Amino acid sequence: MTQLASLDWIIIGIFFAISLAIGLYAARLANNSFSDYFLSGRNMPWWLLGVSMVATTFSADTPNFVTDVVRQGGISGNWVWWAFCLTGMLTVFVYAKLWRRSGIRTDLEFYELRYSGRPAQFLRGFRALYLGVFFNVAVMAAVLLAGIKFGEALLGWEPIVTMGVVGLITLSYTFIGGLRGVILTDFFQFALAMIGMVAAAIYLLGLPQVGGLSELLSHEVVAEKLHFLPEVNDSTDFWGSLIPVLIIPLAVQWWSVWYPGAEPGGGGYVVQRMLSAKDESHAVRATLFFNVAHYALRPWPWILIALVSIVVYPDLASMQAEFSSVDPAYIKHDFAFPAMLTKLPAGLLGLVAASIIAALMSTISTHLNWGSSYVVNDFYLRFVRPEASEAQQVRVGRIATLGMLVLACLLAPLYENAKTAFDLLLQIGAGTGLIFILRWFWWRINAYAEIAAMVISFIVAIVFFLFFKKDPAPEVAGILLAGHWQLVIGVAITTLGWVLVTLLTRPTDNARLVDFYQKIRPHASGWRTVLQRNQLAEVGTSSFSRELLCMFAGVFLVYGSLFGTGFLLYGQWLQGVIAMIVALFCAVIIRSNWRAIQ
Repeated sequence: MTQLASLDWIIIGIFFAISLAIGLYAARLANNSFSDYFLSGRNMPWWLLGVSMVATTFSADTPNFVTDVVRQGGISGNWVWWAFCLTGMLTVFVYAKLWRRSGIRTDLEFYELRYSGRPAQFLRGFRALYLGVFFNVAVMAAVLLAGIKFGEALLGWEPIVTMGVVGLITLSYTFIGGLRGVILTDFFQFALAMIGMVAAAIYLLGLPQVGGLSELLSHEVVAEKLHFLPEVNDSTDFWGSLIPVLIIPLAVQWWSVWYPGAEPGGGGYVVQRMLSAKDESHAVRATLFFNVAHYALRPWPWILIALVSIVVYPDLASMQAEFSSVDPAYIKHDFAFPAMLTKLPAGLLGLVAASIIAALMSTISTHLNWGSSYVVNDFYLRFVRPEASEAQQVRVGRIATLGMLVLACLLAPLYENAKTAFDLLLQIGAGTGLIFILRWFWWRINAYAEIAAMVISFIVAIVFFLFFKKDPAPEVAGILLAGHWQLVIGVAITTLGWVLVTLLTRPTDNARLVDFYQKIRPHASGWRTVLQRNQLAEVGTSSFSRELLCMFAGVFLVYGSLFGTGFLLYGQWLQGVIAMIVALFCAVIIRSNWRAIQ
C-alpha cells in the first residue's frame, strides 16, 4: 500500500467538492418532476449526452477488466468487448431515432407500447424489478469491487470505508440533482478520468524497469501479447484462441447477448440518454459520439498500463509479495492495474486516484438514477399508485436509490474479479439480444416471446454458473463446456425457445400493432401482414440499406481509429496511416449519407 502525500489528498478533496457543487447547481435547475429528475427535461444537447454515456461506461472496473484480459490473453483478448461495436453502430443508425420518436419515459414503457394485455403488463413490471433492482445491483457490485481494490491498493482503505465514502458522495449529488446532476458531473469526471489515465500511462512507461515505449514493446514477454488478432499456429490455437476470442464474439455474441451499455437495439441508460435528447438528430449524434469514444478513444492508456504491469508484476505471486496486507482473495490479474498506480509520484497519484474515483462515481450515479426510474415509472406508478404526484414519484425514486446502493455494497465483496462478473452477466443475457433487434421490425413477436427469452436465459446461466464455473470446465457429453461454448449453447437454447413460443402463442392485439407502426414508423418489410390486413399505406421512412451502410462504415471508422493508433504506437507507420485513411473514408461515407438516414 502506497502512502498518499498531502498534495494527493488535497486534489482528491477538491474533486469531491466540485462533484458536490455540480450536484447543487443541478438541483437549482430541477423542478421536482419525473421528466426533470429522470430525463433532465428532455432538452439535453448531443455532445453532453454522448460524453455522459462514455463516462458511465468508463467505470472503475473497466481498466481492471482490460488489464485482466491483456495479461492473460494479450491485446487480442479485447475482442470479447470490441465486438459490441457492431451492436453500438446498429443502435446509432437504426434504433436511436426510433427510441426518441417513441416519446416514452423509460425503455421498459416500450413493452406496453409494443405489446398488449396482461403479458405486457407483467413484462414491464417484472423487468422493472429484475433489471432495475436485481441486475442493476449486480452491475454496481462489480463496479464497487473494483473500487474496493483501488481503495486497498492506493488509499489503504478497508472495503467498508471505500464503499461508504464513494457511496455517500455519489448518493448526495444523485439525490439532489437527478439525471441533470449526473450528466453534468459525468462531463467533469470524464475529462478528469481521461487526463489521469493518459498521464499515468506516460509516467509508468518511463519506469526504470520498463525503459520507455520501445523497450516495453520489445520485451520478450510483452511482444507476444501485442497482436490485434489471435495467433493461429495449430489446431490448439484455433479452438483455444481464435474461436472464443474472435469468431464467437463477431459471429454470435454481438447480436445475441444483452449487456448493459451494449444492448442490441439499445436499452437501459443508453436509451435514457436518447430519451433525454432535444430531438431525434441529437439522439443519433449522441449515440454515435459515445460509440466512437468508447471503442476508439479510451482503450490505449489502459492497454499500455496493462502491458507495463506484465514487466513489473510477471505473476500473481509478485503482486502478493508486495501487497501482503491486502486480502489474497482480491489479488487476481485485474489487481495489477491499481497495483501499477501505486508507482505514481505525489500529485500525479492524487490526480489519478481522483480520476478512478470519478469513473467509479460516474457509473454508480447513472445506475442509481436509471434503476430508480424503472422502480418509479414502471412499477410504483404503473401498478402501486398510478395517482402519485410528481413530488411523490421523485421521493420514491430517492428511496429506491438508497436501497439499491446498500444492496450493491453488500454484494460487492462476494465477487472474485472483474472477468468473473463480466462472464456471468454475458451468460445471463445470452440469447435475448436477437429478440430486442427484431421486435421493432417483425410484427409477430409478442410479450410471451420476451418472457420466455428472459426466463430461459436466466435458468441456463444459473445452471452453468453453479455446475461448470471451475476452470478447466468438466467434460459433459463429449463437450468441454468452456465459457465460450456455454455462451453459444445458451444462445441456441434461448433463441430456439423464444422463437417456438412466438409461433405457438397468439400475437399482439391488432389495434396495438397499428398504433405502434404509425407512431414509430419502422421499416415496413416485417409489417406487411399488418399493413395488408388493415389496408394501411407504408409510412415514409429512411433507407434501410443506407442505415446498414452507415452502420458498417461506423464499425470500420472505430476499428480503423483503434488499430491505427496502435500501429502508430508500435512504430509501424505505413499500417497506421492506412488504418487512419480507412477511418477517414468511413467518416466521409457517414457524412454524405447523414440526411438520408434521418
